[in-house]
Amino acid sequence: MTITASAESETSETLLPNLLPLTGRALDAAEGLVAAAKGRLLAELAPGGAIDPALLERRQFAAHGFAWMATYVEALRRMRLWAERLDGAGTLRELDALMLQMAFGEYLSQLAGGIALSQGEVVRPHDLGLGAAELDAFRRAEVAALIQGGNTEAARARLAELIAASLESGDFGQLALGEEALDMVRDQFRRFGAEQVEPFAHDWHLSDELIPLPVIEAMAGLGVFGLTVPEAFGGLGLGKLAMCIVSEELSRAYIGVGSLGTRSEIAAELIRLGGTAQQKEKYLPLIASGAILPTAVFTEPNTGSDLGALRTRAVREGNLYKVFGAKTWITHAARTDLMTLLVRTDPATSDYRGLSMFLAEKPRGSEADPFPAPGMSGGEIRVLGYRGMKEYEIGFDGFAVPAENLLGGIEGQGFKQLMATFESARIQTASRAVGVAQNALELGLSYALERCQFGKPIYAFPRVFGKLAWMAVETMIARQLTYFAAREKDGERRCDIEAGMAKLLAARTAWANADNALQIHGGNGYALEYKISRVLCDARILNIFEGAAEIQAHVIARGLLAGRN
Repeated sequence: MTITASAESETSETLLPNLLPLTGRALDAAEGLVAAAKGRLLAELAPGGAIDPALLERRQFAAHGFAWMATYVEALRRMRLWAERLDGAGTLRELDALMLQMAFGEYLSQLAGGIALSQGEVVRPHDLGLGAAELDAFRRAEVAALIQGGNTEAARARLAELIAASLESGDFGQLALGEEALDMVRDQFRRFGAEQVEPFAHDWHLSDELIPLPVIEAMAGLGVFGLTVPEAFGGLGLGKLAMCIVSEELSRAYIGVGSLGTRSEIAAELIRLGGTAQQKEKYLPLIASGAILPTAVFTEPNTGSDLGALRTRAVREGNLYKVFGAKTWITHAARTDLMTLLVRTDPATSDYRGLSMFLAEKPRGSEADPFPAPGMSGGEIRVLGYRGMKEYEIGFDGFAVPAENLLGGIEGQGFKQLMATFESARIQTASRAVGVAQNALELGLSYALERCQFGKPIYAFPRVFGKLAWMAVETMIARQLTYFAAREKDGERRCDIEAGMAKLLAARTAWANADNALQIHGGNGYALEYKISRVLCDARILNIFEGAAEIQAHVIARGLLAGRN
């Protein structure tokens, strides 16, 4: 299919010369801009040498804008290293190089002109105190060349042409995983998603029904629930990068299935890092095999991200703790067997220091009777998307938990134990977002190639192929940033900032891709029968759970301004 005039499809017309050295020098300039913004903010927010929390809150817009700026620059760094790996292996192709060029062209332009924090919020350089001197230093010749020639209509047309030409193989850029075993994992789960999930997911969504148990059993057989559980406890003993690949491929088929492993990942990490020897021996093999399904019970009606303010309490009575209070937005709560339950055990406290984590067993419920346990009640929260596990609110009125199920056996460690899992949880959420973004891209592309208007497929129109080309680029950007965070975690390096960056960018990419793919569908996209209507609803939650976008930006800004690089 001809997308534009052949002259615009010439490689020499679209790819800038000496791209890797060019992007390297541009990256230096972008890093300088971030350093200048950091200096400006520190002068304002840390007049005494340490960050003033009140000033940070007052200047939240600028601080969060700085977080986005730093995220963009880190993402460009990861894209360039991705291209360098391909180039070093002799496999850097035109398609991959175009993605690198367009990523730099677009993000550098936004760094200079403004970054959208949301649909109605754009942070400009002057919001961070940056003036003409800093911007002139940033706009060196290499940056100007990439802004002018990076994400052009000709580049978008050529990338769209290359993607369409390799549609059967699904070529949206090489992953450069570097390990044959990881490629095999990806292929295995892509086949599973294509055969056992994707053909049925939309019906599950429309019927608002739980993911069928046979699908969960098949996932257990593939080792999904024990991916990162040590082999000594019956798991596969793989790293977070493997977890990302599996989560992405499953979420590409359906986010509900991709998210089933999240609760097991959180529970297993809590137990592995904070559990007693007996708790590890008992629960890790059961979680890894899928014999028990866990759920995370943290959020309360009036707390949201302020977990230190939790009010649900556990009172010790002999060898039992009795739980009283309410929890909400508990995913997959009815059909699970084990709750990782965060409650207050010290009534004299009103912050995180009085919180404890319990491994609270419960019987599986049904739709008619979701919580058939003494001292426990609740019901479903009906939602737009993300339906395959369902959301619930739960009330506790004397629900009993054996004292031996206090995680780690010591009260007051719950918040610390939970914080130790947040990096992994946010990396896993970022990978789910990448899978949703990829799904939206593929749905939009398929429709654009099939839908004909004015005598040709709508993919031939620049406003359509341009959207899809950029969707492919930004999905790769989010993917490489997520893989970087996972590699940092696998290397046992602190990565709260990197995980937050990956989640922040990937979640926005998923929503943008879904919104653009629905636009490409036109009125049909608004019809329930079209899968993109489901993907749009599913994508929207990613900016909220595991820490809303605003929380992610705050964590990133605070960490970077406090000296973490």
